[in-house]
Amino acid sequence: MKKDGFYNKIVKRRIDFFISLILILALSPLLIILIVVGVIAMKGNPFFVQERPGKIDKRTGKEKIFRLIKFRTMTNEKDKDGNLLPDDKRLNKFGRFLRQTSLDELGELINILKGDMAFIGPRPLLVRYLDRYSEEQRHRHDVRPGLTGYAQAHGRNSLSWDEKFKLDVYYVENVSFLMDVRIVIDTIKAVLCRTGISSETCDTMEEFWGN
Repeated sequence: MKKDGFYNKIVKRRIDFFISLILILALSPLLIILIVVGVIAMKGNPFFVQERPGKIDKRTGKEKIFRLIKFRTMTNEKDKDGNLLPDDKRLNKFGRFLRQTSLDELGELINILKGDMAFIGPRPLLVRYLDRYSEEQRHRHDVRPGLTGYAQAHGRNSLSWDEKFKLDVYYVENVSFLMDVRIVIDTIKAVLCRTGISSETCDTMEEFWGN
């Protein structure tokens, strides 16, 4: 598949802006419900906000750091020593429901509207991973991170880190309108079938320690 430069540089961002604006307005009743239920289920702030690396700025050669917004899926419960409990202990029923239906990702519509993210692209990972990427893996940041991506549509958390990064780089090298359409369709199928939500050894995904 040949990379579509015109679509990637000009058309894609415009599509992302208008669709995210329409979805925020159309889904506002659902968003309000998730906020109210989230306050109750999480015993406080229903949002999870965390710094993530975005697209590499060509002027600085470094990733833009932005604040990712999601609906919280884990509580802030701590043990007697004040340390957060393991993920599987803090992931309650409401949080599992959000993850299984991918409703926790709806907060990222704000990030897409602002231009921090796109609908389709490699998922934004943790800032502390930046020094752990190989030169090839870092190419995943040559485009805006996405709400969903090629790796999410083809395995999600059931993939190894190496498999994920290879799919991410493949997307960056072959991005096109038709490819984005296929990813949207495959993502919908994955969400409906609730596949790839967890890795084999973790309720979410293991830490990436580099190569």
